[in-house]
Amino acid sequence: MDFRRAGTTDEIVSILAEVGPDATLLAGGTDVMVQYLRGEIAPKLLVHIEQVDELAGVDEADGRVDIGALTTHLTLSEDPVIRRTVPGLAEAASQVGGHQTQAVGTVGGNLCNASPAADTAPPLLVADAELRLRSAAGTRTVPLDRFFLGRRHTARRPDEVLTSIAVRPLPSHAGETYLKVGRRGAMEVAIVGLAARLVLDDDGDVVTDARLAVCSMAPRPLRLPDAERLLVGSRGEPEAVAAAADAVQETTEPIDDARARAAYRRRLVPRLLAEAVRLCMRRARGEEESWS
Repeated sequence: MDFRRAGTTDEIVSILAEVGPDATLLAGGTDVMVQYLRGEIAPKLLVHIEQVDELAGVDEADGRVDIGALTTHLTLSEDPVIRRTVPGLAEAASQVGGHQTQAVGTVGGNLCNASPAADTAPPLLVADAELRLRSAAGTRTVPLDRFFLGRRHTARRPDEVLTSIAVRPLPSHAGETYLKVGRRGAMEVAIVGLAARLVLDDDGDVVTDARLAVCSMAPRPLRLPDAERLLVGSRGEPEAVAAAADAVQETTEPIDDARARAAYRRRLVPRLLAEAVRLCMRRARGEEESWS
């Protein structure tokens, strides 16, 4: 296996144009190196991109928030712009592995790894995230809900590098959260992860917009439009939440694995969704601070 270091985005693009599918990009290495040591991948070339500073950081402008693909989970959990505009993402980033993983692992790596349990995916899905992918041919934008094609399978082409993620900030009269169930309280892959973003009317009573997404409930992280529609027009009543939970169970495909059985994952959904709705509505009304 060969190793090359890239110092700029142009260098990355040039290497990928030359080598294509034989190259594997390496940033924090929290997924790539584990898979390599397990024999799950055998790259011919590792391209180290961690020091490409232009691909890291958070910027807010023109009603959107841009997140560099090499922004670490620790930065996301602490950045004041993210905590204000996409608090569910900050909440999720704080739960990715342990502190060491958060310090070097990147949001771009978490998405491109395409694990069904990717913690950052659900809050980014409810924030209408769009991914910018660059190659020698130019830059294209892919909505996150079209990026995940299956387990460890994405729409990124071999000659492309993910450069940034654009998200829609939390609007007024809105609240969001990311809730995760694992076998332990920390450093655990999600048995189920659920993100919710609810927008209320000016009186703070009725849900005017609902966005829900899950991980570890299908071969890829998913938005849940059927469940969302059942919450719109409601006041968060138990009946509406129960109907939405039923829709989640009907439209997902959980599996049995070492962490949990599919039936257990399904049983978690009603209580998890009820808590997410409760938190979002309280946060939208200003009755409770967003995660901190």
